[in-house]
Amino acid sequence: MKKILLIGKFNTVVNETNRFLSQYFHVQLCSENAEVLGGMLKIVNPDLVVISLIGAYDVDTSIFFLLSDKYPYIPVLTIGTKEESDRFFKYYQEEQFENLIRPVENTVIMEAVCRRFGLEKDRVEREAREENQSHSGKKRILVVDDNGTALRTIKAMLEDTYEITLAISGAQAMTSIGKKRPDLILLDYEMPVCDGRMTLEMIRADEDLSSIPVVFLTAINNRENIEAVVKLKPAGYFLKPPVKEKLLAELDKILNTE
Repeated sequence: MKKILLIGKFNTVVNETNRFLSQYFHVQLCSENAEVLGGMLKIVNPDLVVISLIGAYDVDTSIFFLLSDKYPYIPVLTIGTKEESDRFFKYYQEEQFENLIRPVENTVIMEAVCRRFGLEKDRVEREAREENQSHSGKKRILVVDDNGTALRTIKAMLEDTYEITLAISGAQAMTSIGKKRPDLILLDYEMPVCDGRMTLEMIRADEDLSSIPVVFLTAINNRENIEAVVKLKPAGYFLKPPVKEKLLAELDKILNTE
């Protein structure tokens, strides 16, 4: 599935665009800060960058230089009013950049995205419907852990009962959530760079994701660590490695009381 990095202020318009595009593509949100964008480009390695120009006067123009100088092979689609778009007119003369003028329907955005990808819109929509139908009936659980063995073990425990998606980092987890919202997240507390606490904070900061129950997995069994985990008020927590029967019972309890 194609990957999109959606840049812009985290507002209603960007959230709506994210929800729409996430039905068909992997979408990762990113702020309009050049330094943050530089890091996200390396992590996500997107096939397309979409920039919302709402509040264009506050947009860091250096993100355009970054994209054109270091990532000229990544197509860029900007969306803004005529006034907002005029500020960046000089970039639209380059083949890398394309602009859509608001107000614009989601169908027009979809057509532009597919055009930039070189894909047929009808085919993309059909494949998305078929995928959703194939997974209907099962609750979705996202398992996040930087240990590949732990991921495979938990997947084997749960895949007969749930639709399982795996992520090896907090950043990858956010990308996965953007693509398809899970019903529950099993989250490793001890991960490098973006640990479980930071990942939970990102999830709760998004009002559209904050209601997803998060269950922590922790390998450290001491009072101080357990108190730190519980203080974050997750839906539950398990010591690693979890016992299959207890894990299944707890997940069933959480999912059926939400």
